[in-house]
Amino acid sequence: MTSSLRAIGPWFARRAENIATAMLAAMFAAFLLQIAFRYVLELPIGWTHEISVILWIWLVLWGASFVITEREEIRFDIIYGAVGPGPRRVMALVTAFALIALYAVSLPAVADYVTFMKVERTSYLKIRFDWLFSIYIVFAVATIVRYIWIAWQAMRGVAPDEFDPTKASSGV
Repeated sequence: MTSSLRAIGPWFARRAENIATAMLAAMFAAFLLQIAFRYVLELPIGWTHEISVILWIWLVLWGASFVITEREEIRFDIIYGAVGPGPRRVMALVTAFALIALYAVSLPAVADYVTFMKVERTSYLKIRFDWLFSIYIVFAVATIVRYIWIAWQAMRGVAPDEFDPTKASSGV
């Protein structure tokens, strides 16, 4: 059972990357279409800009929820990188508890706002704003779950990885 769970995690991670890639490709295609219609055909169209903005919002929040790992997140790590595993665990716990509390407290208001926005639609594509903003609820829940896991790991004595600037990457 445990080995099958370990095998399915990377599979889900790759599918999340596939979805992010598809969103980026669709956004790029809409961008090229916008350029072609505006400058080649001299016929500006608005839906391409709208779909690019929608896909950008979804891509950023989807990526932050399911693609970017904790190690790839941007952080100020001057102090964090200078301390040992014990203080890193304490910092991870403080950060995790603060973020869990903030997102959990804001989640009911966010859900209320998103459901309220069903009365509005986008200008060109007529997409309801509750559908457009629903990705933020997914992001908030994914962030809460991620930081519950980080706090659990820290409480069990597992220190977060020490930052190694020689192995830093763009996250791609």
